[in-house]
Amino acid sequence: MIWNEQLETISREELQNLQASRLRQTVTNVYENVPYYRELFSQHGVSPEDVNGIDDITKLPFTTKASLRDNYPFNMFAVPMKKVVRLHASSGTTGKPTVVGYTRNDIETWSELVARMVTAAGVSDEDVAQVSFGYGLFTGAFGLHYGLEKVGATVVPASTGKTEKQIMLMQDFGATTLIGTPSYALHMAEVAREMGINPKSVGLKIGLFGSEPWTESIRAELEEAWGLFATDNYGLSEIIGPGVAGECQERRGMHISEDHFLVEVIDPETGESVPDGTEGELVITSLTKEALPIIRYRTRDITVKTTEPCACGRSTARLRKVSGRTDDMLIISGVNVFPSQIEDALLAIDGVAPHYQLIVTKKGYLDVLEVQVEMKDTAFTGNWRDLERLEGKVRAHLQAVLSIGPKVKFLEPRSLERTAGKAKRVIDLRNK
Repeated sequence: MIWNEQLETISREELQNLQASRLRQTVTNVYENVPYYRELFSQHGVSPEDVNGIDDITKLPFTTKASLRDNYPFNMFAVPMKKVVRLHASSGTTGKPTVVGYTRNDIETWSELVARMVTAAGVSDEDVAQVSFGYGLFTGAFGLHYGLEKVGATVVPASTGKTEKQIMLMQDFGATTLIGTPSYALHMAEVAREMGINPKSVGLKIGLFGSEPWTESIRAELEEAWGLFATDNYGLSEIIGPGVAGECQERRGMHISEDHFLVEVIDPETGESVPDGTEGELVITSLTKEALPIIRYRTRDITVKTTEPCACGRSTARLRKVSGRTDDMLIISGVNVFPSQIEDALLAIDGVAPHYQLIVTKKGYLDVLEVQVEMKDTAFTGNWRDLERLEGKVRAHLQAVLSIGPKVKFLEPRSLERTAGKAKRVIDLRNK
């Protein structure tokens, strides 16, 4: 089933004409209503009159996460706050989140895009969908929730944690669709087995998984564990949240909602566009967002775009699974974590040195972050309780900054290797 046949099967010519019209409107909108963009355009010698078609997108400057952070919290909004009905946020590199606003029309658009995505995966009004993303400022849970309701599915807003109860709810409520991170879904299968329950007996048919990188081998494990059909999807808070792109049942790439987003793939070094089918960094321009329109947002995600026809009948371009990042961001259990966040947090605490290393591993299917940090000589008092208090302080501060609870391991001064070049801050052992 195709949710919006008119727009999901639109001809490429009609689509490009629609994109051109919406791009012109968006560029004019940000120029007139967002001082940041007006100044940025002036610095680069461009104006709305320079943009006539979608090929003119390359005349416009890029937007980065730093742009949002520097204009925290609302200076990137194109509408007055009285028109903003929802705020979401993602983590920022300094503890300040990047803030996203939505008008009523934005919320309706978001629901529409997620409805397309879940329908492409096979969800219908016959399904009971359990949302196992965390509800809160994170966009994943609410985004999926409203889109699933739009298609008529019965939504169980289970959120995260209390895994045994989640499995009970799946059984008692007859869940047929599971939404969450792939790592948490695999963990849930482990817990089910510990409870004496065969995950396949629960009755799940479809899995909509995202918010963290995952491989085809993980897909195979999920399908084997639960007996479901696992699909991938893509979104990011700065653009709208989930619903930017998602797999159909052919699973040959994630279909992009191109009537709402103009997507480019660029060489991350030169900033120049690369041909379809060539790997590069994903850049997205929103075409219909009212509260927070974004021009040429550098996602830092590495992917490939293709416009080859899909057997499902949808004419929209598709994205390959994201294979990596061009920056140092880590994704830990669906949460974006930057080493610089941790560095800032550690430097704010007396007794620890500015020398640290992040070790990322798996415990079962769950991500585990250990922060190894050197102590200052003055922190060694010889009292074990002083050490425990300091460890608790560091852990609590990191929890507040990162929204996840890392392990903390203190090291003696000068324990970590010193190099003349860039310090190796991250050791990611998850795929070893």
